[in-house]
Amino acid sequence: MLITNANIITWENPNRVLANHAIYIEGGYIREVGTTKSLTTKYPKVKPTDANGQYVMAGGICAHTHFYGAFARGMSIPGNAPKDFPEILQKLWWPLDRSLDSEGVKYSALVSLIDAIKHGTTTLIDHHASPNFIDGSLDVIADAVDKSGLRAVLCYEVTDRDGAEKANAGIEENVRFIKRLTNYPHPRLAATFGLHASLTLSGATLQACRSALPDGFGFHIHTAEHEADEYDSLNKSEMRVIDRLQKHNILGPNTIAAHGVHLDVKEMEILKETETWLTHQPRSNMNNGVGVAQIESMLRMGIKVCLGNDGFTNSMWDDWKATYLLHKVHHRDPRRMNGYDVQQMAIYNNAELAENFFPNTSIGKIASGAIADLIFVDYKPFTPLTDGNLAWHIIFGFQQSMVTATMVEGKFLMKDRKLLTLDEEEITARAREVAPRIWKKYEEEVGKL
Repeated sequence: MLITNANIITWENPNRVLANHAIYIEGGYIREVGTTKSLTTKYPKVKPTDANGQYVMAGGICAHTHFYGAFARGMSIPGNAPKDFPEILQKLWWPLDRSLDSEGVKYSALVSLIDAIKHGTTTLIDHHASPNFIDGSLDVIADAVDKSGLRAVLCYEVTDRDGAEKANAGIEENVRFIKRLTNYPHPRLAATFGLHASLTLSGATLQACRSALPDGFGFHIHTAEHEADEYDSLNKSEMRVIDRLQKHNILGPNTIAAHGVHLDVKEMEILKETETWLTHQPRSNMNNGVGVAQIESMLRMGIKVCLGNDGFTNSMWDDWKATYLLHKVHHRDPRRMNGYDVQQMAIYNNAELAENFFPNTSIGKIASGAIADLIFVDYKPFTPLTDGNLAWHIIFGFQQSMVTATMVEGKFLMKDRKLLTLDEEEITARAREVAPRIWKKYEEEVGKL
């Protein structure tokens, strides 16, 4: 494939913005980048795909999401509104995940993947829970990802909140899926080991997970999203969350700690020392009223902070905007959260995290040898756009509706805003049929509280 007449944002380091350039793709990889004139002359037999002056860049990466939460959209919570995050878990998320069956898991994933393709997010790191459908649940999600053509990292959330039998089943599902991909590798699928959070995990279960973890893998766990996680850890162990996880050897360069809203300085130092990844989900943190993580401090300390959406829409530019604005209003200081810091998390740190799961693959840039995960963006700036001000063009100018094409490994998943791998009308119609059954089961679960 030869993409011509493109304004290319390479996302190399340093980044380059190249006007009227072309990209030659072969075998799913970018083989050459050059001017449109030079590459059309060099490859005269390749039928060009004309970008018509659109911006072409690497697809977005989401460092932490939850496909399983899709059916929460439009769903009412019976009774009084939850007053804090622990009540949100008890009255919304835990009854919902217990309501999912195989079909619910399948269509939660499919509608999320459609959303990702339409909004230009090509790699997603998912964290799954369905306590009444554990064994094989990751295969169902993997099949949906495979059909979509996207790239994803999957895990199952181990927790003690549904009893020892289901905690053990969660451990077995993680190990089984990791072994599946180890024995039968898939170019667009990877695995990690999911844990819910310290507040729903006993020391015995943490040790069982650590003992079961195959070599070379790490964990994906929520950390200090609310003060309750810290208080619970102190009550259980007389240690804060990150100290407790370090004691059980959960942290490390292959582990993702999501949120970190209520970490203290020592916990941050431990994340830095262990090279553990941390993900920031600003829209979710605002919605749940849990507070604002000290992201600028963590970046300054050298912690590898990435950007996720926690199950919100897979339009990652919305999380750029939310990150940029949230920290300003929280500190009442417009100088806080520089656009370059948002860019560092969303582009460079997210790409490095993705490459951690897909080794020997260059992701998140347009350069010779990189994987061809690309998007076309119909953005027409009315002021100069340069590498120096690109972050602010994205924050104040880019909109999710501007994505016209999404490609993974050189294959279009959407072209001219037309989905090519998933039938949105058919999938959403079936999802609307499945949703009432899930909602009814959810109401029954809430009624047990």
